[in-house]
Amino acid sequence: MKRFVLTPNPYRDKGFRCALYAERVLRSAGAQTRICLPFDIDRNFDLPTGVKLHDLDESLRQCDAMICFGGDGTILHASKQVIRHNVPILGVNVGTMGFIAELESGELDLLRRLVEDQYTLDQRKMLCVEVRRSGNTIFTDTALNDAVVTKGAVARVLQLSVQCDGTECYRVSGDGVIVATPTGSTAYSMSAGGPIVEPSADNIIITPICAHALQSKSIVLSGSRTVTVQVGSIGRKNAYLSVDGGRAFRLNAGDQVVVRMSETHTNLIRIKDTTFYQIVNKKFRDK
Repeated sequence: MKRFVLTPNPYRDKGFRCALYAERVLRSAGAQTRICLPFDIDRNFDLPTGVKLHDLDESLRQCDAMICFGGDGTILHASKQVIRHNVPILGVNVGTMGFIAELESGELDLLRRLVEDQYTLDQRKMLCVEVRRSGNTIFTDTALNDAVVTKGAVARVLQLSVQCDGTECYRVSGDGVIVATPTGSTAYSMSAGGPIVEPSADNIIITPICAHALQSKSIVLSGSRTVTVQVGSIGRKNAYLSVDGGRAFRLNAGDQVVVRMSETHTNLIRIKDTTFYQIVNKKFRDK
């Protein structure tokens, strides 16, 4: 019997409307389901009554797939959890863009195909991100979309050195720099002027943010490269690292953000016969 973990973002899927409908669809097809919160929520937030919530980590150990209800941010957060258990994930868009999501909220009846094994897996590359300070690694994370080094809200421009395998590509004087996967090429990197790269490509994309130089363009690297972003002198200004839009990690002058392809990957479930370019045209045309 198939077992699925349903993780609704309570701020997006109000009253777990989509998750509960999906549960009915899956159970009517003969599957078992567990509903889990994808992250900790505010204590004063009212969750729907009558819904039994299970421990996410324990449930992932015994499931065939996770179905995530929310926007891209929810799916990105969930990707860090599923890779620990080698569990594939299907995203249901209950947000705005939902570029990584496979289904819209009105397509939940298609979930029957999961029970009938009518799906494929889309393997997406991830980045290993480290912060090194005085020769020591003080922070590590994994990114499905990107790692972003940026200035604080009131800071002036950052001075950054961007290196590829130890050789400087260029210096960035501006708001920061984005190091993205092909999956992340249609997110912040694209908004900053970077190229769209097919998700199946083996590349790392570097895109400056509001750089104060005409020659500061995006660079598309081989996936075998190691990218190092070194923070220059910042004085009393602030610099931060954010991985997949998560909580900002404060950087000091001289810190190195080292990014390379991770050995882990995210398996996205595909149950519709839709190409990458059809998704690009639909999502960006609709917006």
